[in-house]
Amino acid sequence: MRILALGDVFGRPGRGIIISKAGEIRAKYRADFLIVNCENASGGSGVSAINAGELLAVKAVDVYTSGNHIWDKKDLNNVIQETDRIIRPANYPSPCPGKGWAVFRLGAVRIGVVNLSGTAFMEPLNNPFLAFDEIYEKIHPLSDVIVVDFHAEATSEKIAFGYHADGRASIVYGTHTHVQTNDARILDGGTGYLTDIGMTGPYDGVIGVDRQIIVKNYITQRRSRYETADGRTQLNGAVFVLDDATLRCTGIELVREIYE
Repeated sequence: MRILALGDVFGRPGRGIIISKAGEIRAKYRADFLIVNCENASGGSGVSAINAGELLAVKAVDVYTSGNHIWDKKDLNNVIQETDRIIRPANYPSPCPGKGWAVFRLGAVRIGVVNLSGTAFMEPLNNPFLAFDEIYEKIHPLSDVIVVDFHAEATSEKIAFGYHADGRASIVYGTHTHVQTNDARILDGGTGYLTDIGMTGPYDGVIGVDRQIIVKNYITQRRSRYETADGRTQLNGAVFVLDDATLRCTGIELVREIYE
């Protein structure tokens, strides 16, 4: 089994890649299941109800995960209440719209997808390590494969979480920092792990934003309004290969596409 995870969709360029190329990418990498993080799909911050509808119409994508920007567009609240295909970090305090995890069927195989947010240098949410422990007790009897999108800033927190979930989650990968890391590995307990799968959107900006704006901000030490970068685009992610008999992760293939 091959599970493909694609990194944070950023603005119109990232949306366009998913809408126009998801089926092609799924076929190219022979993916049986496709997960996409969509939290920055609208203008680089949040997901509007209209854009969520466009993404949900892409049948090649099985489920969209998200992160700390998921609430930036308030009209998403009703959408996320009505679908299992967009999930939000499970460790937001209750009550909170939407679901933090869901289970999907791929033939006879049940795939549980969990979304969690880190707390180092981010919002002070419920402890994601303890939240996973609670979710695991619920999702384990319902799933043959468990995938966790850990949306976090600090690489140390992501790595620590990978070890915490090792042997329980089949796959743990990080999102949020928009830069693909080169540390794919199979942990001792059999969990496939990657600190960050990267982003889908502008290639010539600074993590999606017009590079001139960011450079100016660093020079002047004053913030300017962010604009999505123009130019080339990119798609980043990873294919996690699972043994068909044991459903244990046996390999990880990095995915990187650049479009002119």
